[in-house]
Amino acid sequence: MNLCMGNDELFVSTNGTSGWPSSVTSMYILGDSSVDCGDNTPFYPILHQNLSLNPCNGSDQTLLPQLLAKKMGLQYVKPFYSQNGSMEDLLNGVNFGAAQATIMYPKSGSYQSLNQQLRQAFETIQLLQLQLGQDTAKSLIESSLFYLSFGKDDLINYLVDDESATSPGYNGLHFTHILVDQMINVIQNLYDANARKIVCMGILPLGCSPSVMSIRYNSSIGYKLGCENDVNLLVLEYNTRLEQRIVDLNIKMRGAQVIFCDTYRAMMEFIFHPQAYGFEDAKNACCGTGEYGGTKGCLSPDMACPRASSHVWWDLYNPTEAVNILLANSAWSGDPLPSICRPITFKALESTSY
Repeated sequence: MNLCMGNDELFVSTNGTSGWPSSVTSMYILGDSSVDCGDNTPFYPILHQNLSLNPCNGSDQTLLPQLLAKKMGLQYVKPFYSQNGSMEDLLNGVNFGAAQATIMYPKSGSYQSLNQQLRQAFETIQLLQLQLGQDTAKSLIESSLFYLSFGKDDLINYLVDDESATSPGYNGLHFTHILVDQMINVIQNLYDANARKIVCMGILPLGCSPSVMSIRYNSSIGYKLGCENDVNLLVLEYNTRLEQRIVDLNIKMRGAQVIFCDTYRAMMEFIFHPQAYGFEDAKNACCGTGEYGGTKGCLSPDMACPRASSHVWWDLYNPTEAVNILLANSAWSGDPLPSICRPITFKALESTSY
């Protein structure tokens, strides 16, 4: 990355494939196992419990935000804990995300909750202000993309915790509303810190995931043809409410462009029409044990199926790289699936200047 500063403006030329400067100068990523393979989670090999020791089939470069960063001509966005402290790393962006991170679930074993990741992001912004000066740092943050992907671990933990699920006045719908409120607060806080390009990812159809299908498996009934609709209804409630609130934010927050990406709809297309997208198995995890491969996660790549690209699901509730590539293409340009990201695509956002 070549950095040139002058006249209170920041210009960054990248080594991306397009050869053209992008209006998105950096990407700052906050999220869960949808953005981190466990490398950014302290003591993850010890604390993963029954979850996947390998929550993605490869490195985090196979995950959605990194695939989109590449499309925008950005370099690989390094994890927070692998940063060497150089300004070049900070200027390219930082991945604060951590596997198992939650928005707020009180019994989560995560050491990298949403609030902790947000604190790290604000500390990075303050460091940029100290090193670059207020005006140049403001220009950088305004032209950076902030990528948020949370919620699935909160809902998974809620569903398997009988105490929360049966507590009076603490039903699933109420819980999703609390999660949405927290996400909206984060978006507003980022806006107050001069972030103007923000993407918020919806939750995948957890009711179709190997983990939930395994939890609900009944040996007397056998394998189900469909998904667990009550779980998917909670996901839809979260996604729908979050998108509605984001529509309101785009009206209220002057100069901001907040995008919601409907990964639920895309995944349901792959799950119910797998062959149309080159998949052979939309039910079972490629890497896992037990019913649907969803009882215990991927403890070693050696456990994986021979051809991960034929599966929709990699492990308990994370998709394969093949799915992530389709999601990235759809989020970028609307092909093969249009209107996944609303109100505009990543490509349109990337060309927006402030």
